[in-house]
Amino acid sequence: MIQGTTSDAGKSTLVTALCRHYYRKGVCTAPFKPQNMALNSAVTIDGGEIGRAQAVQAIACGQPPHTDMNPVLLKPNSDKTAQVIIHGKVKDNLTAKKYHHYKKIAMQAVLDSHNRLKKKYQLIIVEGAGSPAEINLREGDIANMGFAEKVNCPVILVADIDKGGLFAHIVGTLELLSKTEQKRIIGFVINRFRGDIVLLQPGIDWLEQRTGKPVFAVLPYLQNFYLDAEDAVAINKYKSDQQKEFKIVIPLFPRISNHTDFDPLRLHPDLDVQFVKDPIDCHHADLIILPGSKSVRNDLAWLKEMGWEDIINKHLRYGGRLIGLCGGFQILGKTIHDPKGIEGQSGSSSGLNFLKMETTLNEKKHLQKIKGFLANSQIPVSGYEIHAGTSHGFALKKPVMTLNGKPEGAYSDDKLIMGTYLHGVFDHPEACQAILNWAGYVTEKTINLDDEREAGINLITNALEDNFDFSLLKQALDSFSLGCC
Repeated sequence: MIQGTTSDAGKSTLVTALCRHYYRKGVCTAPFKPQNMALNSAVTIDGGEIGRAQAVQAIACGQPPHTDMNPVLLKPNSDKTAQVIIHGKVKDNLTAKKYHHYKKIAMQAVLDSHNRLKKKYQLIIVEGAGSPAEINLREGDIANMGFAEKVNCPVILVADIDKGGLFAHIVGTLELLSKTEQKRIIGFVINRFRGDIVLLQPGIDWLEQRTGKPVFAVLPYLQNFYLDAEDAVAINKYKSDQQKEFKIVIPLFPRISNHTDFDPLRLHPDLDVQFVKDPIDCHHADLIILPGSKSVRNDLAWLKEMGWEDIINKHLRYGGRLIGLCGGFQILGKTIHDPKGIEGQSGSSSGLNFLKMETTLNEKKHLQKIKGFLANSQIPVSGYEIHAGTSHGFALKKPVMTLNGKPEGAYSDDKLIMGTYLHGVFDHPEACQAILNWAGYVTEKTINLDDEREAGINLITNALEDNFDFSLLKQALDSFSLGCC
């Protein structure tokens, strides 16, 4: 199991690299994250929903993503509530306090999934969540040491030296663990190091002497590689580049979900892609895209409060193009109804009224992988649907594409606006090119997201294999025994 001294210490990346390393060695390997909290998710082979990081880790293992790889997924609806997804299906919307009492049920789901994976795979590489030293979350923990203790799993602790305070992070984390939990940690990985390792060596020697545990690897700080983001939007990666030819602006909803939809655009060499909160920063956009949302009516209210509605109307008057994806598609319509309070307080909200359609949120989610063609063409599209709403209305008679033989999405009467429920609509190079052409940017350059992902996985794995002492790891695993604890 890989645990971290902090969030964003590098757990997901390290697990991905280890998965690919053992895949290269011919070991039948599976990733596993007992509990994930993320708004970026993926549809699995068994028709469920898991965190996107675990889907990428499955790809690194050469395995199809499965709900057992992430049995508990929490998708925040607000600062105090989250949708609880067990084995890929929605179970409830719970406050943090109610979920605390639900953890016993969640732990059984975790153990059931782990047992099934044990029967199928030679090796399971587990990813923790946050830090095991979060004292307020230790009771009933299923994400870190609570799981590790339950299944007697050895733990590697990873820390990010780029954050500063590396040795305090490691030693402080150990100090806050119980004696059995301390023994469970078999060693450390230092992540994102840049500089002369000779200058770090005295600190490594001190750490190993103080803790009696080895440092398995000092991994380099790597830049300019692609892996799907686990959750939050890294704003610093989306700074405006005035030299680029075509500007795309995406309003940064408070509950934006599946922002990985825009990775093929972000990676394109000619596109200036920006996530923007304040519409005042939306000047000179060629294309505005409304993204997916975990709380559509609340994000719609935010959009209006921030003044985006006027900016979008002005953008359209000057001939700009507008796309809505999933929740953003629903926002383009006349009304969004949530009679059962699926995403918050029950009620209805007036949309932007750009498309003649209405949406009703339902308890049952649409979850499926899907493929087809852009309308009136043989240009292939593929991706997945994850949404609670069903839309209906006249706008749907002008579909954007055909998926699984059925019309999907909608164009406005003037063809300046399009919307679709399809996540991954830009992933296929030909489809991305065609949509950019529709938006006013004619280009022959394309990005193959699968190739970019593979290159990223291989880059981090090569760095791992160059710097990780696997013989030292084997010694630690061979001597690991806590059966008496």
